Amino acid sequence: MYDPTVARLTYRALLGRRRALILCALPVLLIVISAAVRSFAGADDQVASDLLGGFALATMVPIIGVIAGTGAIGPEIDDGSVVYLLAKPLKRPTIIFTKLIVAIAVTMAFSALPTFIAGMILNGNGQQVAVAYTVAALVASIAYAALFLLLGTVTRHAVVFGLVYALVWEALFGSLVSGARTLSVQQWALAVGHKVTGGDLVTSDVGLPTATVLLVVVTVLATWYAGQRLRSLTLAGEE
Repeated sequence: MYDPTVARLTYRALLGRRRALILCALPVLLIVISAAVRSFAGADDQVASDLLGGFALATMVPIIGVIAGTGAIGPEIDDGSVVYLLAKPLKRPTIIFTKLIVAIAVTMAFSALPTFIAGMILNGNGQQVAVAYTVAALVASIAYAALFLLLGTVTRHAVVFGLVYALVWEALFGSLVSGARTLSVQQWALAVGHKVTGGDLVTSDVGLPTATVLLVVVTVLATWYAGQRLRSLTLAGEE
C-alpha cells in the first residue's frame, strides 16, 4: 500500500523551494505573534488558548492542509504528468495512499510542530494547552490531508475551493455559527484536544465519540473516493 518512489517524488514536489516558502509563512507568523504576545502580555493561559484556537487550529492548519493535500496530486493531474505515474505497474489505491501519507506528514510537520512551539512560548504548556492544541492539530492534519487530496482529484480548481473551505467554513462558520460546528474538522479535533486538558480552556461543540467516528469516516471515505477518481481518470485516458 506504500510505494517509496511515489513518496519520494511527492515529497520533492511538495517541498520544492517555492512551495516550502509558502508552507513556512504561516508557522513563522504564528511563532512571531506568539513571541510578541508573550512579551507584551506575559504568560496567560486564556490568551494562549485563544491564539492557538483562533489562528493556529482555525486558520493555519486547514491552509497548510490545502497546500499539502492538493499539492500532492493536483499539479500532476493539471499538467498531465500523472499519465507517467499511472503507466507504472502500481495499484491506484497504492498511489493515493502513498500520497496521503506524504500529505499528512507534511501537514503535521508544518502545523502541529509550530503549534507546540507557539504554545510553549505563550504559556509554557500551562494547563496542557500547548499539548492539547498540538494533538488537535495532529488529528486535524489527517482529515484535512485526506479531504484536500480528494479535492485535488475532483477539480482543477482544488486550491481555490480548498481555501474557500478553510477560510470561510472552518475559520468563519466553524468558529461562529453553532449549527456548522458539527460538520467542522476543527471542532472534531478540538474534541480530542479537550480530552487532553480535561478543563474549560479547550472546548468543542462535538462529543468525543461522535468526533472520533466522523474523523475516521471522513478520512476513510475521502481516501477511498480519491482512489476511485484516479481509477476513472485512468479509464478515461485509455478510452
